[in-house]
Amino acid sequence: MKVTFINPPQTNSKYKFMGVVAPPLGISYMAAVLEDNGFEVDIIDASALEMTWQDLKEELERITPQLVAITALTPTISQAQNTAQLVKKYIPQAKVVMGGYHPTFNHQELLNTDYVDIVIMGEGEKTLLEVAKTLKQGGNLSQVKGIAYDDVVTPPRPLIMDLDELPFPARHLLPMDHYKIMNMKTGIATMITSRGCPMQCSFCASAALHGSKMRLRSPENIVDEMEHLVYDHQVDTIAFMDDTFTMNHRRVKAICKEIKKRNLDVYWGCTARVDTLSDDLLRVMKDAGCITMFLGVESADQQMLDSTNKNITIDKIRQAFKLSQEHKIRTIASVVLGMPGDTRDSIKRTVKFVRELNPSYAVFSLATPYPGTKFYKESVEKNIIKVKDWSKYTLLAPVLDTVDCSLEELKKLQYKAFRNFYLRPSYILRQAWMDGPILIKTIMGVIKEVL
Repeated sequence: MKVTFINPPQTNSKYKFMGVVAPPLGISYMAAVLEDNGFEVDIIDASALEMTWQDLKEELERITPQLVAITALTPTISQAQNTAQLVKKYIPQAKVVMGGYHPTFNHQELLNTDYVDIVIMGEGEKTLLEVAKTLKQGGNLSQVKGIAYDDVVTPPRPLIMDLDELPFPARHLLPMDHYKIMNMKTGIATMITSRGCPMQCSFCASAALHGSKMRLRSPENIVDEMEHLVYDHQVDTIAFMDDTFTMNHRRVKAICKEIKKRNLDVYWGCTARVDTLSDDLLRVMKDAGCITMFLGVESADQQMLDSTNKNITIDKIRQAFKLSQEHKIRTIASVVLGMPGDTRDSIKRTVKFVRELNPSYAVFSLATPYPGTKFYKESVEKNIIKVKDWSKYTLLAPVLDTVDCSLEELKKLQYKAFRNFYLRPSYILRQAWMDGPILIKTIMGVIKEVL
Protein backbone atom coordinates (compact mmCIF):
# COMPACT_ATOMS: atom_id res chain seq x y z
CA MET A 1 0.00 0.00 0.00
CA LYS A 2 1.23 3.47 -0.94
CA VAL A 3 0.69 6.09 1.79
CA THR A 4 1.05 9.84 1.31
CA PHE A 5 1.12 12.34 4.16
CA ILE A 6 0.14 15.94 3.44
CA ASN A 7 0.78 19.16 5.31
CA PRO A 8 -1.78 21.31 3.43
CA PRO A 9 -0.97 24.44 1.42
CA GLN A 10 -1.18 27.62 3.48
CA THR A 11 -1.97 30.70 1.46
CA ASN A 12 -2.29 32.82 4.60
CA SER A 13 1.10 34.22 5.75
CA LYS A 14 -0.19 34.40 9.33
CA TYR A 15 0.75 30.72 9.67
CA LYS A 16 4.42 31.66 9.24
CA PHE A 17 4.49 34.38 11.89
CA MET A 18 7.84 35.52 13.35
CA GLY A 19 9.71 34.01 10.42
CA VAL A 20 8.90 30.42 11.44
CA VAL A 21 8.38 27.62 8.92
CA ALA A 22 8.64 24.44 10.99
CA PRO A 23 8.69 20.84 9.77
CA PRO A 24 5.53 18.80 10.52
CA LEU A 25 7.03 16.46 13.11
CA GLY A 26 3.75 14.64 13.78
CA ILE A 27 3.32 13.23 10.30
CA SER A 28 7.09 12.72 10.04
CA TYR A 29 6.97 10.38 13.05
CA MET A 30 4.02 8.48 11.58
CA ALA A 31 5.74 8.25 8.19
CA ALA A 32 8.83 6.76 9.85
CA VAL A 33 6.75 4.14 11.67
CA LEU A 34 4.94 3.11 8.49
CA GLU A 35 8.17 3.03 6.51
CA ASP A 36 9.75 0.77 9.15
CA ASN A 37 6.79 -1.58 8.68
CA GLY A 38 7.21 -1.96 4.94
CA PHE A 39 4.83 0.66 3.57
CA GLU A 40 5.77 2.89 0.64
CA VAL A 41 5.60 6.41 2.05
CA ASP A 42 5.74 9.99 0.77
CA ILE A 43 5.36 13.33 2.54
CA ILE A 44 4.11 16.42 0.71
CA ASP A 45 4.81 19.49 2.81
CA ALA A 46 2.77 21.77 0.60
CA SER A 47 3.01 24.61 3.11
CA ALA A 48 6.80 24.74 3.24
CA LEU A 49 7.05 24.28 -0.53
CA GLU A 50 4.46 27.06 -1.06
CA MET A 51 2.54 24.79 -3.42
CA THR A 52 -0.62 25.91 -5.17
CA TRP A 53 -3.66 23.67 -5.34
CA GLN A 54 -2.71 22.87 -8.92
CA ASP A 55 0.79 21.88 -7.79
CA LEU A 56 -0.68 19.59 -5.15
CA LYS A 57 -3.12 18.03 -7.62
CA GLU A 58 -0.32 17.25 -10.06
CA GLU A 59 1.88 15.75 -7.33
CA LEU A 60 -0.94 13.55 -6.07
CA GLU A 61 -1.73 12.34 -9.59
CA ARG A 62 1.95 11.49 -10.03
CA ILE A 63 2.11 9.52 -6.77
CA THR A 64 -1.42 8.00 -6.89
CA PRO A 65 -1.54 6.95 -3.21
CA GLN A 66 -4.04 4.47 -1.80
CA LEU A 67 -4.11 6.11 1.63
CA VAL A 68 -3.75 9.85 2.26
CA ALA A 69 -3.13 11.18 5.78
CA ILE A 70 -3.68 14.92 6.33
CA THR A 71 -2.61 16.88 9.40
CA ALA A 72 -4.60 19.82 10.74
CA LEU A 73 -4.55 22.46 13.46
CA THR A 74 -7.54 24.64 14.24
CA PRO A 75 -6.52 27.62 12.06
CA THR A 76 -5.55 25.32 9.19
CA ILE A 77 -8.59 23.04 9.25
CA SER A 78 -10.23 24.67 6.22
CA GLN A 79 -7.07 24.11 4.20
CA ALA A 80 -7.00 20.49 5.37
CA GLN A 81 -10.62 20.07 4.31
CA ASN A 82 -9.87 21.58 0.90
CA THR A 83 -6.99 19.12 0.61
CA ALA A 84 -9.29 16.20 1.42
CA GLN A 85 -11.79 17.38 -1.19
CA LEU A 86 -9.03 17.62 -3.77
CA VAL A 87 -7.88 14.07 -2.99
CA LYS A 88 -11.40 12.68 -3.31
CA LYS A 89 -11.92 14.49 -6.62
CA TYR A 90 -8.71 13.46 -8.36
CA ILE A 91 -7.72 10.25 -6.50
CA PRO A 92 -11.21 8.89 -5.70
CA GLN A 93 -9.96 5.42 -4.87
CA ALA A 94 -7.81 6.74 -1.98
CA LYS A 95 -8.93 6.57 1.63
CA VAL A 96 -8.56 9.91 3.45
CA VAL A 97 -7.44 10.00 7.07
CA MET A 98 -7.21 13.21 9.06
CA GLY A 99 -5.51 13.80 12.42
CA GLY A 100 -4.00 16.44 14.66
CA TYR A 101 -5.27 18.68 17.44
CA HIS A 102 -8.41 19.96 15.72
CA PRO A 103 -9.63 16.62 14.30
CA THR A 104 -9.04 14.97 17.67
CA PHE A 105 -11.50 17.29 19.42
CA ASN A 106 -13.87 17.92 16.48
CA HIS A 107 -14.08 14.57 14.72
CA GLN A 108 -17.81 14.76 14.02
CA GLU A 109 -17.39 18.07 12.19
CA LEU A 110 -15.16 16.26 9.69
CA LEU A 111 -17.10 13.01 9.44
CA ASN A 112 -20.23 14.95 8.49
CA THR A 113 -18.50 15.66 5.18
CA ASP A 114 -18.15 13.21 2.31
CA TYR A 115 -14.40 13.59 1.92
CA VAL A 116 -12.92 12.39 5.25
CA ASP A 117 -13.13 8.65 5.78
CA ILE A 118 -11.36 8.24 9.12
CA VAL A 119 -10.32 10.59 11.92
CA ILE A 120 -7.41 9.67 14.17
CA MET A 121 -7.85 10.94 17.71
CA GLY A 122 -4.76 11.48 19.85
CA GLU A 123 -1.24 10.21 19.15
CA GLY A 124 -1.16 8.73 15.69
CA GLU A 125 1.91 6.54 15.25
CA LYS A 126 0.48 3.19 16.32
CA THR A 127 -3.06 4.06 15.36
CA LEU A 128 -2.29 4.94 11.74
CA LEU A 129 -0.09 1.87 11.38
CA GLU A 130 -2.98 -0.31 12.51
CA VAL A 131 -5.39 1.56 10.20
CA ALA A 132 -3.06 1.02 7.23
CA LYS A 133 -2.63 -2.68 8.01
CA THR A 134 -6.38 -3.13 8.48
CA LEU A 135 -7.22 -1.43 5.18
CA LYS A 136 -4.53 -3.38 3.35
CA GLN A 137 -5.84 -6.69 4.69
CA GLY A 138 -9.51 -5.80 4.33
CA GLY A 139 -10.04 -6.08 8.07
CA ASN A 140 -12.51 -4.54 10.50
CA LEU A 141 -11.77 -0.92 11.47
CA SER A 142 -13.94 -1.20 14.56
CA GLN A 143 -11.11 -3.16 16.17
CA VAL A 144 -8.68 -0.23 15.80
CA LYS A 145 -8.50 1.91 18.94
CA GLY A 146 -8.37 5.70 18.74
CA ILE A 147 -10.34 6.39 15.56
CA ALA A 148 -13.72 7.63 14.39
CA TYR A 149 -15.43 6.77 11.09
CA ASP A 150 -19.02 6.76 9.86
CA ASP A 151 -21.04 6.59 13.11
CA VAL A 152 -18.36 4.65 14.98
CA VAL A 153 -16.03 5.99 17.69
CA THR A 154 -13.66 3.33 18.98
CA PRO A 155 -12.18 3.28 22.50
CA PRO A 156 -9.17 5.59 23.12
CA ARG A 157 -5.74 4.18 22.40
CA PRO A 158 -3.33 4.04 25.36
CA LEU A 159 -0.53 6.59 25.18
CA ILE A 160 2.92 5.49 24.00
CA MET A 161 4.84 5.21 27.25
CA ASP A 162 8.31 4.36 25.90
CA LEU A 163 9.10 7.16 23.44
CA ASP A 164 12.54 5.68 22.77
CA GLU A 165 10.83 2.89 20.82
CA LEU A 166 9.75 5.36 18.14
CA PRO A 167 12.03 5.86 15.12
CA PHE A 168 13.33 9.34 14.42
CA PRO A 169 11.04 11.44 12.21
CA ALA A 170 11.37 10.65 8.49
CA ARG A 171 13.22 13.86 7.67
CA HIS A 172 14.63 12.31 4.48
CA LEU A 173 11.10 12.70 3.09
CA LEU A 174 10.92 16.41 3.99
CA PRO A 175 12.23 19.49 2.11
CA MET A 176 14.69 20.25 4.91
CA ASP A 177 16.16 23.28 3.12
CA HIS A 178 12.78 25.07 3.28
CA TYR A 179 12.44 25.33 7.06
CA LYS A 180 13.42 28.37 9.08
CA ILE A 181 13.14 29.89 12.54
CA MET A 182 13.44 33.63 13.14
CA ASN A 183 14.19 33.93 9.42
CA MET A 184 17.30 31.73 9.76
CA LYS A 185 16.92 29.22 6.93
CA THR A 186 20.08 27.16 6.84
CA GLY A 187 20.89 24.44 9.36
CA ILE A 188 17.68 24.64 11.43
CA ALA A 189 15.75 21.68 12.83
CA THR A 190 13.14 20.94 15.49
CA MET A 191 12.87 18.08 17.96
CA ILE A 192 10.49 16.74 20.60
CA THR A 193 12.08 15.14 23.67
CA SER A 194 8.95 14.52 25.75
CA ARG A 195 5.18 14.31 25.56
CA GLY A 196 2.53 15.23 28.09
CA CYS A 197 2.30 18.13 30.51
CA PRO A 198 1.41 18.04 34.23
CA MET A 199 0.42 21.71 34.19
CA GLN A 200 -3.20 22.66 33.62
CA CYS A 201 -3.04 26.05 31.88
CA SER A 202 -6.60 26.74 30.75
CA PHE A 203 -5.63 27.87 27.23
CA CYS A 204 -3.45 24.86 26.30
CA ALA A 205 -4.73 21.60 24.75
CA SER A 206 -1.51 19.63 25.19
CA ALA A 207 -2.55 17.70 28.28
CA ALA A 208 -5.87 16.81 26.64
CA LEU A 209 -4.06 15.29 23.66
CA HIS A 210 -0.87 13.90 25.23
CA GLY A 211 -1.91 13.35 28.85
CA SER A 212 -0.96 15.05 32.09
CA LYS A 213 1.93 12.72 32.83
CA MET A 214 5.24 13.58 31.19
CA ARG A 215 6.75 10.80 29.13
CA LEU A 216 10.46 11.33 28.63
CA ARG A 217 12.91 10.14 26.02
CA SER A 218 16.27 9.05 27.40
CA PRO A 219 19.20 11.50 27.18
CA GLU A 220 21.09 8.99 25.01
CA ASN A 221 18.21 8.68 22.55
CA ILE A 222 17.80 12.47 22.40
CA VAL A 223 21.46 13.12 21.67
CA ASP A 224 21.49 10.28 19.14
CA GLU A 225 18.88 12.25 17.19
CA MET A 226 20.85 15.46 17.64
CA GLU A 227 23.90 13.74 16.14
CA HIS A 228 21.73 12.48 13.28
CA LEU A 229 20.64 16.05 12.57
CA VAL A 230 24.14 17.49 12.79
CA TYR A 231 25.96 14.83 10.78
CA ASP A 232 23.29 13.66 8.33
CA HIS A 233 21.40 16.91 7.76
CA GLN A 234 24.12 19.53 8.41
CA VAL A 235 22.05 21.14 11.18
CA ASP A 236 23.76 23.65 13.48
CA THR A 237 20.73 24.92 15.45
CA ILE A 238 17.99 22.82 17.06
CA ALA A 239 14.74 24.01 18.63
CA PHE A 240 13.28 21.70 21.28
CA MET A 241 9.50 22.02 20.91
CA ASP A 242 8.44 20.29 24.14
CA ASP A 243 5.67 21.92 26.17
CA THR A 244 8.24 22.56 28.90
CA PHE A 245 11.76 21.32 28.27
CA THR A 246 13.06 22.47 31.68
CA MET A 247 10.49 20.74 33.89
CA ASN A 248 12.90 18.07 35.18
CA HIS A 249 16.31 19.52 36.15
CA ARG A 250 18.01 16.15 36.50
CA ARG A 251 16.94 15.15 33.01
CA VAL A 252 18.02 18.45 31.42
CA LYS A 253 21.43 18.20 33.07
CA ALA A 254 21.77 14.60 31.86
CA ILE A 255 21.02 15.73 28.28
CA CYS A 256 23.59 18.52 28.59
CA LYS A 257 26.14 16.11 29.99
CA GLU A 258 25.58 13.74 27.05
CA ILE A 259 26.00 16.62 24.56
CA LYS A 260 29.30 17.58 26.19
CA LYS A 261 30.44 13.96 26.42
CA ARG A 262 30.08 13.53 22.66
CA ASN A 263 31.64 16.93 21.87
CA LEU A 264 28.58 17.78 19.82
CA ASP A 265 28.98 21.25 18.35
CA VAL A 266 25.40 22.52 18.04
CA TYR A 267 23.35 25.45 19.30
CA TRP A 268 19.87 24.88 20.67
CA GLY A 269 16.84 26.58 22.12
CA CYS A 270 13.92 25.36 24.19
CA THR A 271 10.65 26.14 25.90
CA ALA A 272 10.72 26.83 29.64
CA ARG A 273 8.48 27.77 32.54
CA VAL A 274 9.72 30.69 34.59
CA ASP A 275 9.34 28.70 37.81
CA THR A 276 11.59 25.87 36.57
CA LEU A 277 14.80 27.88 36.14
CA SER A 278 17.76 28.25 38.46
CA ASP A 279 21.22 29.75 38.21
CA ASP A 280 22.84 26.31 38.26
CA LEU A 281 20.54 24.88 35.57
CA LEU A 282 21.07 27.81 33.21
CA ARG A 283 24.84 27.61 33.65
CA VAL A 284 24.79 23.94 32.60
CA MET A 285 22.43 24.62 29.69
CA LYS A 286 24.49 27.53 28.38
CA ASP A 287 27.68 25.47 28.57
CA ALA A 288 26.02 22.74 26.47
CA GLY A 289 24.94 25.14 23.70
CA CYS A 290 21.62 26.68 24.80
CA ILE A 291 21.22 30.11 23.21
CA THR A 292 17.46 30.82 23.36
CA MET A 293 14.49 30.13 25.63
CA PHE A 294 10.79 30.64 24.96
CA LEU A 295 9.17 31.77 28.22
CA GLY A 296 5.47 32.12 28.99
CA VAL A 297 4.80 35.49 30.63
CA GLU A 298 1.12 35.71 29.64
CA SER A 299 0.16 38.70 31.84
CA ALA A 300 1.40 41.27 34.35
CA ASP A 301 -1.79 40.77 36.37
CA GLN A 302 -1.43 38.12 39.09
CA GLN A 303 -5.19 37.60 39.20
CA MET A 304 -5.16 36.86 35.47
CA LEU A 305 -2.30 34.37 35.89
CA ASP A 306 -4.24 32.63 38.65
CA SER A 307 -7.48 32.50 36.66
CA THR A 308 -5.73 30.70 33.79
CA ASN A 309 -4.14 28.12 36.15
CA LYS A 310 -0.70 29.29 35.09
CA ASN A 311 0.61 28.80 38.66
CA ILE A 312 3.44 31.32 38.39
CA THR A 313 4.06 34.66 40.06
CA ILE A 314 5.18 38.06 38.84
CA ASP A 315 8.34 37.74 40.96
CA LYS A 316 9.17 34.40 39.33
CA ILE A 317 8.79 35.98 35.90
CA ARG A 318 11.17 38.82 36.78
CA GLN A 319 13.70 36.41 38.28
CA ALA A 320 13.65 34.10 35.23
CA PHE A 321 14.43 36.91 32.79
CA LYS A 322 17.11 38.33 35.07
CA LEU A 323 18.84 34.94 35.32
CA SER A 324 18.60 34.35 31.58
CA GLN A 325 20.21 37.69 30.84
CA GLU A 326 22.99 37.04 33.34
CA HIS A 327 23.81 33.84 31.44
CA LYS A 328 23.50 35.63 28.07
CA ILE A 329 20.70 33.38 26.86
CA ARG A 330 18.26 35.01 24.44
CA THR A 331 14.66 35.12 25.62
CA ILE A 332 11.37 35.16 23.75
CA ALA A 333 8.58 36.43 25.97
CA SER A 334 5.15 35.00 25.15
CA VAL A 335 2.14 37.10 26.16
CA VAL A 336 -1.62 36.62 25.86
CA LEU A 337 -3.69 39.77 25.47
CA GLY A 338 -7.46 39.87 25.79
CA MET A 339 -8.29 37.01 28.16
CA PRO A 340 -11.72 37.29 29.80
CA GLY A 341 -11.33 39.86 32.56
CA ASP A 342 -8.61 41.78 30.72
CA THR A 343 -9.20 45.51 30.37
CA ARG A 344 -7.52 48.29 28.43
CA ASP A 345 -5.55 49.19 31.52
CA SER A 346 -4.46 45.62 32.35
CA ILE A 347 -3.36 45.07 28.74
CA LYS A 348 -1.32 48.27 28.79
CA ARG A 349 0.27 47.24 32.10
CA THR A 350 1.21 43.87 30.62
CA VAL A 351 2.83 45.47 27.57
CA LYS A 352 4.78 47.85 29.81
CA PHE A 353 5.84 44.95 32.03
CA VAL A 354 7.22 43.03 29.04
CA ARG A 355 9.34 46.00 28.00
CA GLU A 356 10.69 46.17 31.56
CA LEU A 357 11.66 42.48 31.40
CA ASN A 358 13.78 43.41 28.36
CA PRO A 359 13.53 40.09 26.47
CA SER A 360 15.33 39.56 23.18
CA TYR A 361 12.01 39.11 21.39
CA ALA A 362 8.34 39.21 22.34
CA VAL A 363 5.17 37.64 20.96
CA PHE A 364 1.91 39.39 21.84
CA SER A 365 -0.81 36.85 21.03
CA LEU A 366 -4.52 37.50 21.25
CA ALA A 367 -6.52 35.19 23.51
CA THR A 368 -7.80 32.29 21.37
CA PRO A 369 -9.98 29.50 22.78
CA TYR A 370 -8.88 26.32 20.99
CA PRO A 371 -11.09 23.21 21.02
CA GLY A 372 -9.91 20.74 23.65
CA THR A 373 -8.98 23.43 26.17
CA LYS A 374 -10.71 24.45 29.38
CA PHE A 375 -10.69 27.99 27.98
CA TYR A 376 -12.75 26.88 24.96
CA LYS A 377 -15.27 25.01 27.07
CA GLU A 378 -15.76 27.98 29.39
CA SER A 379 -15.97 30.41 26.47
CA VAL A 380 -18.71 28.33 24.82
CA GLU A 381 -20.63 28.05 28.10
CA LYS A 382 -20.44 31.83 28.64
CA ASN A 383 -21.23 32.55 24.98
CA ILE A 384 -18.36 35.03 24.63
CA ILE A 385 -16.92 33.75 21.35
CA LYS A 386 -17.68 36.33 18.65
CA VAL A 387 -15.88 34.71 15.70
CA LYS A 388 -16.65 31.13 14.62
CA ASP A 389 -14.41 31.08 11.53
CA TRP A 390 -11.59 28.67 12.45
CA SER A 391 -9.21 30.32 9.96
CA LYS A 392 -9.16 33.38 12.24
CA TYR A 393 -7.82 31.34 15.18
CA THR A 394 -4.22 32.32 14.45
CA LEU A 395 -3.44 34.21 17.71
CA LEU A 396 -3.25 37.35 15.56
CA ALA A 397 -6.98 37.92 15.06
CA PRO A 398 -9.37 38.79 17.92
CA VAL A 399 -12.18 36.27 18.38
CA LEU A 400 -13.74 37.35 21.69
CA ASP A 401 -14.49 40.59 23.51
CA THR A 402 -13.06 41.53 26.89
CA VAL A 403 -14.61 43.62 29.64
CA ASP A 404 -14.15 46.93 27.85
CA CYS A 405 -12.41 46.12 24.55
CA SER A 406 -14.13 45.45 21.24
CA LEU A 407 -12.55 43.16 18.66
CA GLU A 408 -11.34 46.20 16.74
CA GLU A 409 -9.73 47.78 19.80
CA LEU A 410 -8.00 44.54 20.77
CA LYS A 411 -6.39 44.40 17.33
CA LYS A 412 -5.19 48.00 17.71
CA LEU A 413 -3.77 47.27 21.17
CA GLN A 414 -1.91 44.25 19.80
CA TYR A 415 -0.44 46.31 16.97
CA LYS A 416 0.68 49.01 19.42
CA ALA A 417 2.27 46.36 21.64
CA PHE A 418 4.39 45.00 18.79
CA ARG A 419 5.23 48.45 17.44
CA ASN A 420 6.20 49.91 20.83
CA PHE A 421 8.34 46.89 21.65
CA TYR A 422 10.21 46.43 18.38
CA LEU A 423 10.59 50.02 17.21
CA ARG A 424 12.41 51.36 20.28
CA PRO A 425 15.79 52.80 19.20
CA SER A 426 17.50 51.38 22.31
CA TYR A 427 16.11 47.92 21.56
CA ILE A 428 17.09 48.01 17.90
CA LEU A 429 20.66 49.03 18.71
CA ARG A 430 21.08 46.39 21.41
CA GLN A 431 19.54 43.52 19.48
CA ALA A 432 21.10 44.47 16.14
CA TRP A 433 24.51 44.15 17.79
CA MET A 434 23.57 40.62 18.84
CA ASP A 435 21.53 39.34 15.88
CA GLY A 436 22.38 41.65 12.97
CA PRO A 437 20.33 41.14 9.78
CA ILE A 438 18.10 38.55 11.45
CA LEU A 439 16.65 41.24 13.70
CA ILE A 440 15.79 43.56 10.82
CA LYS A 441 13.99 40.74 8.97
CA THR A 442 12.14 39.79 12.14
CA ILE A 443 10.98 43.36 12.85
CA MET A 444 9.80 43.85 9.28
CA GLY A 445 7.98 40.53 9.34
CA VAL A 446 6.32 41.23 12.68
CA ILE A 447 5.01 44.65 11.68
CA LYS A 448 3.76 43.26 8.36
CA GLU A 449 1.93 40.35 9.95
CA VAL A 450 0.07 42.31 12.62
CA LEU A 451 -1.13 45.10 10.32
